[in-house]
Amino acid sequence: MNNNIERISMPVLGMTCASCAVSVESILGAQEGVDKAEVNYATQSVKVSYHPDAIQPEALQKAVQSIGYDLILEQDGAKELQEEAQKNNYEDLKKRMIYSSVLAIPVVIIGMFFMDMPNGNYYMMALTAPILFFFGKSFFINAWKQAKNGTANMDTLVALSTGIAYVFSAFNTFNPEFWHNRGLHPHVYFEAAAVVIVFIMLGKLLEEKAKSNTSSAIKKLMGLQPKTVMLITEHGEKEIPVADVHINDQLLVRSGEKIPVDGEVYDGSSYVDESMITGEPIAVSKTAGDKVFAGTINQKGSFKFRAEKVGGETMLAQIIKLVQDAQGSKAPVQKLVDKIAGIFVPIVILIAIISLGAWLVFGGEHAFTQGLLAMVTVLVIACPCALGLATPTAIMVGIGKGAENGILIKDAEALESGYKVNAVILDKTGTITEGKPEVTHVEWANELPKDKKVLQEVLIALEQTSEHPLAEAIVRNLKNDGIKGAAVTDFESLTGKGVMAVFEGEKYWAGSHKMLTDQNVQVAAALQERVAELQQLAQTVIYFTNATQVLAIVSIADQIKAGSAKAVAALKHAGIEVYMLTGDNQQTAASVSGQVGIDHFQAEVLPSDKSDFVKKLQAQGKVVAMIGDGINDSQALAQADVSIAMGKGSDIAIDVAKITLVSSDLQQVPKALRLSKLTVRTIRQNLFWAFIYNLIGIPIAAGLLYPFNGFLLNPMIAGAAMALSSVSVVSNSLRLKFAKLI
Repeated sequence: MNNNIERISMPVLGMTCASCAVSVESILGAQEGVDKAEVNYATQSVKVSYHPDAIQPEALQKAVQSIGYDLILEQDGAKELQEEAQKNNYEDLKKRMIYSSVLAIPVVIIGMFFMDMPNGNYYMMALTAPILFFFGKSFFINAWKQAKNGTANMDTLVALSTGIAYVFSAFNTFNPEFWHNRGLHPHVYFEAAAVVIVFIMLGKLLEEKAKSNTSSAIKKLMGLQPKTVMLITEHGEKEIPVADVHINDQLLVRSGEKIPVDGEVYDGSSYVDESMITGEPIAVSKTAGDKVFAGTINQKGSFKFRAEKVGGETMLAQIIKLVQDAQGSKAPVQKLVDKIAGIFVPIVILIAIISLGAWLVFGGEHAFTQGLLAMVTVLVIACPCALGLATPTAIMVGIGKGAENGILIKDAEALESGYKVNAVILDKTGTITEGKPEVTHVEWANELPKDKKVLQEVLIALEQTSEHPLAEAIVRNLKNDGIKGAAVTDFESLTGKGVMAVFEGEKYWAGSHKMLTDQNVQVAAALQERVAELQQLAQTVIYFTNATQVLAIVSIADQIKAGSAKAVAALKHAGIEVYMLTGDNQQTAASVSGQVGIDHFQAEVLPSDKSDFVKKLQAQGKVVAMIGDGINDSQALAQADVSIAMGKGSDIAIDVAKITLVSSDLQQVPKALRLSKLTVRTIRQNLFWAFIYNLIGIPIAAGLLYPFNGFLLNPMIAGAAMALSSVSVVSNSLRLKFAKLI
């Protein structure tokens, strides 16, 4: 066998409880050539790592089919096929439950109120038979398949409990004298067997309905993409399916339409509502050269754009995939729960047998009947569904909640670890700041040799021809004021200093203080004072001058994001230490950290220094979250306990990070950590109630209270309690949907 390993994710059909997931995982893991199999009960899917030279997916499917389940091998449209199968199963289950309920009602009425009616037992036996062996036959079929493979699941418990109750009752119906001769009344439990099946079907029905609600975030995301698009061709406009769009196709988006794929505007302008992706409520202006994204909504105006990313490459498709993968991942606590579920059913069967044995030894004159009843009740009440659903449903809803708020969580481990974070490291550029130089201030001299607008035209002309990275910020600023370039001549680039050009026979310069020294031009006292203030704020100053005086100073800075200071304050308020690391100089680092309220910072750090700093904090016992946006942050992101990338950052940073903030707003960080805390709290609540339910329910079902107060739990009530436990766990998880993250 070579080392070539392929990984495949496939939907699983037919799983009804957590131990079903364990059974599927075990059978797949036991196949030769399978490296690892991981089943997620909540998403009804399995991830398999296998050696393709030793085994193929078709063989995996046959193995799973042998124990009563199935896999969907088709990768294209697999989710749709699974949803269709689940929908059909839901409808079939609903019909079977309704028919079973109709038959069970007279059984309960006779068994509870007319137990002495002539031939009543025969009527109940006849009505109960189709409930168990026709509408509920899947329980017995699946239990048999499990038994053939030496495994057991919830269906085993249901089949054993109801089957034993029915056979015992049928025996008492046909042979009442057997008990009469021993001085006992032959009780029957047809109503218990019938109602247990109905309640379990009801529990499954509600559970399926609730589980489908946990994936509503993905369905909402999928619904953002339009089905058709207007293609611009040589012969005019043509409506085509979105699936037929290719890169570089020219597309038209009209007012009110959804944007179909990612691309770049080349004609027209409009405002686009990007809140579905970024979470920002304010529509964004789009003109030629701006990027647009699939699923966002065009508001007023129309524009044409070229497709750049289509199909699974669009930002929306990547978000959907990220959420799906994350919802299918397992939290570390879930792996423990899976192990418990795997041994749970055999232990319950053992407890049920011990209960019967204890009743036979210590039970007195009705020992066998009551022992049998106790055994049936134990088997009914001990369904592991609630235990299996406790973690994955909370994880699914938590990740969906994050997606709705622009917080994309790659795996369950990040969501589970976030609440422990007590130290946050922030990169500066692109994380705390915008990552794009902008003009912050323009100060003109008191006395100017020409009209100010003319001089502005000269300045923009100088900067338009400059190759300096800061020149673009000045050009952008002046263009926003409607300034157009003057007709300058004799342009010259002064390397490391600035630029020079001639306008109407006079030389003008734009550049650094070194350029001023070379030209021997003095700065007026008022302007010099202002320069000092700006430099104190770590802003870069560009001088605009002629041969005799400084005409204007332009300050440029990487602007601090509007929410950065609030985010830092929120983290500190939560008791989290905040650090800033940057490759920038000490003065800039000090200024930025001071403005946003960060007490600890380091300047002029290399990428490896950032990773080392993470290790240093971890060595101190801190749980560290690293937040960055660039390639230089990727090493530190990989090292951190929780890694968070900015959505507008580099692809590498986003790939490495476990959490991505789509809007690149730092205020999402406290929300993400809050979401982690709420999710973990929900998991703990779910596990507590699932364990408490079984710890209390099983002993009572076995008859623990009988010696003290004569109470023996009816199997019918046990079935109702079992169904309620699963629904309560899922419902508790769904409460996360309505939680506030601020």
